[in-house]
Amino acid sequence: QVQLVESGGGLVQAGGSLRLSCAASGRTIRNYAMGWFRQAPGKEREFVASISRYASSTYYADSVKGRFTISRDDAKNTVYLQMNSLKPEDTAVYYCGADQVPVGASSTPDRYGYWGQGTQVTVSS
Repeated sequence: QVQLVESGGGLVQAGGSLRLSCAASGRTIRNYAMGWFRQAPGKEREFVASISRYASSTYYADSVKGRFTISRDDAKNTVYLQMNSLKPEDTAVYYCGADQVPVGASSTPDRYGYWGQGTQVTVSS
């Protein structure tokens, strides 16, 4: 079992930055691809970014490409999401997930077997 805890959310003005963290426990994340997803009220959970094992590949939703950066520190068992140039439409609860896949990193939520409780990000205009 992998337990995931997100942190770093908050209220920020448009154009600002936040850095989200996802701390894992129970197992090392070395064996997992990791992903960030978000869910706004009344909407389905949507893909934001993902990173494969060993950080060999990263993937981004078109809506965040060039503004967000996903990274991982396996020694700290933590995944990060650096969010710059935030927009009001980025407002959502952000979740991290873990997928025990040998290669690649999926953009499909159903592939992820472990999830954190989420952290709220609110971007004011």
